[in-house]
Amino acid sequence: MRRVCEVLAMAGVLVGATACADTPAKVASTPTPAPTKTEHSPSAPATPPPPPAPPAGNQLPRGGRVIFPKYQLVGYVGLPGSPALGPLDKDLETKTATLEKLSKSYADGRTPQPVMELIAVVAKGSPGKDGLYRGRLADAAIDEYLTVARKHKMLLLLDIQPGRAKILPEVKRLERWLKEPDVGLAFDPEWAVGPGQVPGRVFGHTTGAELDSIASYLSGLVRANNLPEKVFVFHQLSTRIVSNEKALTKHPGVVTIKSVDGIGARADKLETWGKLTATLPPAVHAGFKLFYTEDTRHGPLMTPPQVLALRPRPEFVVYE
Repeated sequence: MRRVCEVLAMAGVLVGATACADTPAKVASTPTPAPTKTEHSPSAPATPPPPPAPPAGNQLPRGGRVIFPKYQLVGYVGLPGSPALGPLDKDLETKTATLEKLSKSYADGRTPQPVMELIAVVAKGSPGKDGLYRGRLADAAIDEYLTVARKHKMLLLLDIQPGRAKILPEVKRLERWLKEPDVGLAFDPEWAVGPGQVPGRVFGHTTGAELDSIASYLSGLVRANNLPEKVFVFHQLSTRIVSNEKALTKHPGVVTIKSVDGIGARADKLETWGKLTATLPPAVHAGFKLFYTEDTRHGPLMTPPQVLALRPRPEFVVYE
């Protein structure tokens, strides 16, 4: 819960500084939210130019239709105007250049494939007009990130933190982009809370069956649109966040990755890695997240050789 509380507080979306527990706490004063380009934001462009055409022949950004074992995925995560949530908050040209260089340090016999993970649905500490404790990024902002991703031949992942909203309808709302050959999906179930719960006060939760339903839907899109393999990432920082994981099965055309989001000192991250990869279903690949701020409070950030030494190999490494 430490990461949940820190990130929400830094992003200005936590309902109160005392709301850092697995059980409800007394609501404190609400901070001013950080500016983001949501669909209700007047700063979002009204008529943005459309993104450039997708890769020719329904190929992946750097060629082919199969992700692994050819590619090593390396990503940055972010939300416009919210530096607490990752590097992709602004200055995208600068950040993509840095990401390109970073990805090469993870090659280790594979072709680096940089990934831009954009938080398209962000959990909030306040209910909003529909009472679902989440905000949606404006279409124009998603198109802006897709334009940059295509310019630099990077994959775009649309990340969902659903709050009280049901996850599958939030996924289907993004179908316009998920039908593209170079756009995948990420799901952050620690922010998927139930009725009467508030993101940041408790851990969210999902099930293997729910994850399987998402993978099945994505597989249908791949089949119907003759797409290359599509990446589906689910983030996990605690064993309690995903139950009955064995219900998650393999679906044609979908590459499912569990990103282990352990936080803190290297020893703590390795302990979390061991716990969460022990339950890795056969159909799921391993991923690993590093936190520029939170991890370095406890020691140096793990290096690419240290990350690549993990077993199983983290085939997606993402930085927040």
